[in-house]
Amino acid sequence: MGNIAEELTESLGSKEVFTIGSISINEAVVVTWIIMAVILILCIVLTKNLKIKDVGKRQAFLEFGYQWALDFFDGLVGKNGRPFIPYLITVLIYLGFANIIGLFGFAPPTKDLNVTAGLAIASIIVVEYAGIKHRGFKGWMKSFTEPVAIITPLNILEIFIRPLSLCMRLFGNMLGGYIILKLVEAVAPVIIPLPLNFYFDIFDGLLQAYVFAFLTSLYISEAVE
Repeated sequence: MGNIAEELTESLGSKEVFTIGSISINEAVVVTWIIMAVILILCIVLTKNLKIKDVGKRQAFLEFGYQWALDFFDGLVGKNGRPFIPYLITVLIYLGFANIIGLFGFAPPTKDLNVTAGLAIASIIVVEYAGIKHRGFKGWMKSFTEPVAIITPLNILEIFIRPLSLCMRLFGNMLGGYIILKLVEAVAPVIIPLPLNFYFDIFDGLLQAYVFAFLTSLYISEAVE
C-alpha cells in the first residue's frame, strides 16, 4: 500500500516536462497544446471544400453538430446572449477533448487546479462582460442592488463564488475519477480498469464538460436579462 500511495501522490502533481529559460512547462500545458493541435487539424479537415449543394457525409456531420450546439445554447442564453455562443461552444469542445484524453494515455489537464481555475475565471469574465455590454456600466452596477439593496453584499460575493464553484466542481470530479482509476489499476491492472476507463473518461468526462458549459450559459443568461 505504501508504494501505491507514493505512486498516486506523484501522479497527482502536474509533472514538469521541460523548461524554456526560467519558465517551467508542466504536463497540463503540454497536453493542452496537443488538444489545441488536434482541434486545429480537425477544423482544417472538416471545413475543407465545403459546398452549398450535394454536401458529403463529413460536411453533413459538421453542420449537424454545429446546429445542435447553436440551438442548444441559443435556447439557454436567449437573443441577447447569442454573441457569446462561440465562446460556449469552444469551451465545450475543449473540455470534451480534455476530459476524454485519458483514453489515449495522457493525464487529463482538468485534474490540474490551475487549468480549471483559469477556465472558471475566463468564464466569469465573459459573464460580467456580457452584463456590462447589455446593461451598460451603470445598469450593471445597479444590478447588484436587485431585487433589494440589502442583499448587495451577497450579489457582489456571488462574483467570487461562481468561479470557485465552476472550478472546484470540474476539478473535484476529474481528480476523483483519476484517483479511483489509479487505485483500481494498482489492484487489478488488466480487467477491471477498462470499463471504468470508459465510464470516467467518456461518460463522466463529457458530462462534466456539458455541466461546465451549461452553468456558464445560465450565468450569461442571467447577466443579459
